[in-house]
Amino acid sequence: MSNANSRARTAPAAVSSTLRGVAELLEAGLLPDRNRPALEAAAAGHAVGLTPEMAALIDPGDPNDPIGRQFLPTAAELDRRPEEEDDPIGDNPRSPLKGLVHRYPDRVLLKPLHTCPVYCRFCFRRESVGPAGAGTLSEAELAAAFAYIAARPQVFELIVSGGDPFMLSARRMAAIAGAAGAIAHIGVMRWHTRVPLVDPGRVNARLIAAIRRFPGAVYVAVHANHPREFTPEGCGALARLAEAGIVLLSQSVLLKGINDDADVLEDLMRAFIANRVNPYYLHHLDRAPGTAHFRVPPARGQALMRTVSARLGDLAQPTYVLDLPGGHGKVPLGPSPAAHPSTGSG
Repeated sequence: MSNANSRARTAPAAVSSTLRGVAELLEAGLLPDRNRPALEAAAAGHAVGLTPEMAALIDPGDPNDPIGRQFLPTAAELDRRPEEEDDPIGDNPRSPLKGLVHRYPDRVLLKPLHTCPVYCRFCFRRESVGPAGAGTLSEAELAAAFAYIAARPQVFELIVSGGDPFMLSARRMAAIAGAAGAIAHIGVMRWHTRVPLVDPGRVNARLIAAIRRFPGAVYVAVHANHPREFTPEGCGALARLAEAGIVLLSQSVLLKGINDDADVLEDLMRAFIANRVNPYYLHHLDRAPGTAHFRVPPARGQALMRTVSARLGDLAQPTYVLDLPGGHGKVPLGPSPAAHPSTGSG
């Protein structure tokens, strides 16, 4: 285990509600009071949102703080490269209806809303999320989406994403879970979220009861990129989900200056499994606009995975994947655990 979490940090100003916009971040002392026009331009291009839980983790005296880098706007976002795309993984060509993506034969992605508790500066859906984004599906649009799914018996798994679906009310989450449960050929329901760690108070009995309305297997994929995100409150939210019988999976993105370090990745995967979250995917960064400063070359990612694979048992091994541009799906970048066995016994 490394000492990736041990650095002494300057405490930020106390924050009691989600910070939205450059002015609020400046008032909280989380952004430097310089180059404000560029920061405002970056915030205009992609929504800003920072929960008190994440704000409390940021060291305002460290410009390279790995939590701050994920959520605080910077002038680097204004650097758009020719290879970057508004829809880098090709959701739009695979979208038969508003809020629905059907890329693989046996599973469908439902995006019922485009609101998040925090807005990641590297987001591959940055063009559609936030207050000025694609909005929330109406009851009629949701009904049309479920009619599409019901008419396709090959669909076995429903993935609910967004935005962050854990930002929905418990009533709407229950309605979505119930509608999925009424379709006999849907056997698995998977929710993708950052809420358990970034806004853990939302994970309460009503939310858990809502997603458990689905009678089949329920999975929750939890997004985290750095071990410092695992606060006691966040770990408590994960425990509540696990103790309700919900299978937890991890999702992380390999990010320059945040987790492109073998010690940090090792600690991150250990934090997942210590909290009953099964390591699933480590994503190679998608080419969304203004994200070049986060990009790690694939060869470096593969070298990091080779090192991490040698340190961790197979239980803690994520699959390093790339979403091919154009909507062609995920491919593993390797190295796989089979090619680079761990030193553990399993």
